[in-house]
Amino acid sequence: MQRQVMCYPDCGGSPCRISTDLGLSIPRFLGRYIKGFMDNMQYAEELLREFLVFRGFTNTLQSFEKELSTDIGRNFQVDKILDLVFSVVHFYIVKIGSVNSSALHHWTPWFVIPYIKSPSLDPQFRVYFSKEWFDALHLSFRNFLSEVFNGTHILKVISTEKNTVKYLKDGIKQLNNKLSQLQALLETKEAEILYLQSLAPSDREASILKEINSISDLSSEASSKDDGVSSRVKDFREPVNDSLHIGEKITAANCGESSSSTGVLDISTVAKSSSMAGSVGQSPSEHEKSSNVLQMAHTENSIDVLGEEEFPEVKVDFQETFLGHTSRISRCRFSASGMNIASASVDGTVRIWTYDSSTPTSRNATIYCGAEIMSLDWECRSDRLLLIGTADGGIKAWNVDAKRVVCDLSTTTEFPSVLDLKCSPVEPIFVSAAASRWNGFHKLDRAGFASLTVWNMKTWKAMTVLPLGEDPPAITSLCFNHNGKILAASAADGMIHMFDMSAGLQITGWPAHDTAVSSLLFGPDETSIFSLGSDGKIFEWSLQNQGRVLWSRDCTRYCFPESLKICRHEIALDSNGKRLLVTSGSVRSPIYQVQGHTLGLRTLPHSGAITSVDWHPTLPIFITGSADHSVRVTSII
Repeated sequence: MQRQVMCYPDCGGSPCRISTDLGLSIPRFLGRYIKGFMDNMQYAEELLREFLVFRGFTNTLQSFEKELSTDIGRNFQVDKILDLVFSVVHFYIVKIGSVNSSALHHWTPWFVIPYIKSPSLDPQFRVYFSKEWFDALHLSFRNFLSEVFNGTHILKVISTEKNTVKYLKDGIKQLNNKLSQLQALLETKEAEILYLQSLAPSDREASILKEINSISDLSSEASSKDDGVSSRVKDFREPVNDSLHIGEKITAANCGESSSSTGVLDISTVAKSSSMAGSVGQSPSEHEKSSNVLQMAHTENSIDVLGEEEFPEVKVDFQETFLGHTSRISRCRFSASGMNIASASVDGTVRIWTYDSSTPTSRNATIYCGAEIMSLDWECRSDRLLLIGTADGGIKAWNVDAKRVVCDLSTTTEFPSVLDLKCSPVEPIFVSAAASRWNGFHKLDRAGFASLTVWNMKTWKAMTVLPLGEDPPAITSLCFNHNGKILAASAADGMIHMFDMSAGLQITGWPAHDTAVSSLLFGPDETSIFSLGSDGKIFEWSLQNQGRVLWSRDCTRYCFPESLKICRHEIALDSNGKRLLVTSGSVRSPIYQVQGHTLGLRTLPHSGAITSVDWHPTLPIFITGSADHSVRVTSII
């Protein structure tokens, strides 16, 4: 096969010559240049990967990875580069840079070559098509590359690269095995701690009762008062057991509610009554002992039951409560601008309202859906459309300006429960996550199989079904990245899946929790993703180093198992990405400081569990929906 070579100068107008008598100055210079390049090449590749992931260029990322794996020149092996140059590429052109007229004169004949029928027979160009010239060029180029690469000592490094890679892979495998063992050990220890904690309150109560009973028998003169104290102690014991499961009773007592209305005994009242009894029939030492016992009960109960009393209460700028619902709140969401709020309850009603008196109330409305509301989402590009998902497979699109349902869709009969809906921030599409069955929030891991459907918001028709494999567990939560190219989905088996929306394919996934994941959202810079498990564990996962936990919290004291009977717990991140608000089985919700060393905050109390939360898209304002049927908007300082 004949090879045509067209050589042009790239600077100064001088011919570009490759010959065997090259001095070592050029190869050594290039060697030092390439060595510096090699030292930073891996870092540059990592930066490029991060950029492609951040921008959602998944197709480009896949092509980049494929080219890296098949790049025969990446190891700077002379023979492979020669094969690439002389076997694959048949035309070589050195681009003309800044060339003066005198230099261009020497290269004028080369501009004629495209118009010559047989350049190989032309006397002026025949030499460049001869075997001798090609062999000389091949040898010269080989010597040139060898000098360059020997100058950088790259060949010596390359000879051990495969062994190094194998060694590193083996080391990573061993570390992963060790990590798995440590995680299993940690889970075992946590289970033991929880078991011991569940036994401890009963032991303390028995000890307290024993002390108080011994005190009550010391004086017959104070028998009637002692009976009064005993009855208070009985009231005290019952709420303690309840508070281990339903934290809102203790918290409500601390919020100033009367003990008679909540069934919780104020410890200070018991202490005061015991003091009165001691003044009648106890010796000073016995009275002091009684006070110490009751004080110990108060201290230990506060630490174990309340747990995060050190979290200060939020400082409120203003607060408004909406009381329009007649059953517990299942979801509440700010609109894209934050001007309107949509709140839904389990009785099948959705209400649209505004918290700001300066905002027109023309969009306020009540929507009757006829089934339990399981999901809500506003159109991201405007406040015009609200999507509503129900437990009977219905998806309604409500136009807030026209005040009517503009589209009433239905999932297939095989997947009747719409667990979540999410609109793309860029395209006129949304994704629905439907489950094959629904047995309540406390059985999220038994929600059956999943169907993940992409819908067109112009035609209101299904576009595609995202692949999840055979018999996939139910998808519980969805979220898009900023440009809508990547969709994250959490599952009932604890997995997190990532989808390329352009290709409609899953690109990665990893096990995040040992239980069902109930809520999922991207971090502020989209290099991480937050997940909340139904076990109350919160993790922030790195998207640059998959499987790495950047930050975590254990909020099982708020997301305890009994609370799952009334709500599907969720998390919400403020616009700055620094404060994470969590639903709660108690009357207060925690606000954790993400990646910070300062204490978190506590919301002001509702009179029931907090079942839904959301942050304003730009301001330090959040909403909380509660089992007490109310929705509250709170602006904090």
